[in-house]
Amino acid sequence: MAAGDQRVHSVLFVCNYNAVRSPMAESMARHFFGKSTYVQSAGVRKEDAPDPFMVAVLDEIGIDASRHKCRTLDELEEYEGLSFDLIVTLTPEAHHAALELTRTIAADVEYWPTPDPTIETGTREQRLEAYRATRDWLMERVRARLR
Repeated sequence: MAAGDQRVHSVLFVCNYNAVRSPMAESMARHFFGKSTYVQSAGVRKEDAPDPFMVAVLDEIGIDASRHKCRTLDELEEYEGLSFDLIVTLTPEAHHAALELTRTIAADVEYWPTPDPTIETGTREQRLEAYRATRDWLMERVRARLR
């Protein structure tokens, strides 16, 4: 059985700030897989609060991410340790950081290059559409990978 086909019991989603993409993936994984899979997310760098557009587009599909607390990989390691079957990285910077972690922890690392909706400019609706596209892209991958 290929590594990608094995059942994942614990997964860590990592992006740059843990404010948009990684909490989006974490929230969806928790929603769809409940307690059957241990799920966390973290960022490479510190951000103070989750992105309000991320919270809004998840709310549209019945997922509440309003209480998400942004944290870094260092904070997660300090509070809980880093014991995961799978680390999913969503940005090049996060992928590099995860590969560095595998020097000291045994985890598979997968890179899912994920569009950054924060670069969208324009009206509120145009910006929300970019976040929805990222949400839907991640939802498809989370459901397929963690099933």
